[in-house]
Amino acid sequence: MDWGRQEAVVWRNRALTLFDRVAVPVAVCDVYGGVLLANPAMAAECGTTPGRLCGRPVLELFRPLQEAQVERIAQALRLRHRSRYQVSVRWDAPGGVAERFGELTADPVSDTADDTPALLVMLRVLGEREPRHAPSAQVTPVEARILALLAGGATTARAARETGLTPDGVTYHLRRLSARWGAANRTELVARAYASGVLTAGVWPPAPAASTGA
Repeated sequence: MDWGRQEAVVWRNRALTLFDRVAVPVAVCDVYGGVLLANPAMAAECGTTPGRLCGRPVLELFRPLQEAQVERIAQALRLRHRSRYQVSVRWDAPGGVAERFGELTADPVSDTADDTPALLVMLRVLGEREPRHAPSAQVTPVEARILALLAGGATTARAARETGLTPDGVTYHLRRLSARWGAANRTELVARAYASGVLTAGVWPPAPAASTGA
């Protein structure tokens, strides 16, 4: 291998290392939008690994809010225009407990103006919406039982006795639920459980819904 090729390989490896380490979700796609390369940040937004994104259409992973935007971009690419293109998109957050929305920015890149360009795609996350009715499958039967006990006024110690867990085990499940639902305290956890159908409304003592499997 001559010196020029060795230098090119070194710089390519450096570029790939930087590509993997950058915190912004980035992918390289072909002109049709198929993913050729994705960094870990982009894969994390899809709840998978970079290798599993290869070959998948980027606009199936991140759904456009306006189809007209996509048509205009496709037409521009067919005409070999090299502007920066932006598409408003939405997608399911990892775990499927919310829907995120944001913007994809695509920059055509190639070695020469005559080459068919690839697309350097960057994702900007703008926000997240929770589903109106979160599925009760978000919780395990043990978690549903703990929530029912809390709704009935049980302490951590009593919830531990009733479920056969240690107090630390109950606290562990409550922390996981709080992180999953973004709840600030136990009162909010119970309210979320009723709102999402995990606990059956209008029943005393509180009881998990049948669909939780508890």
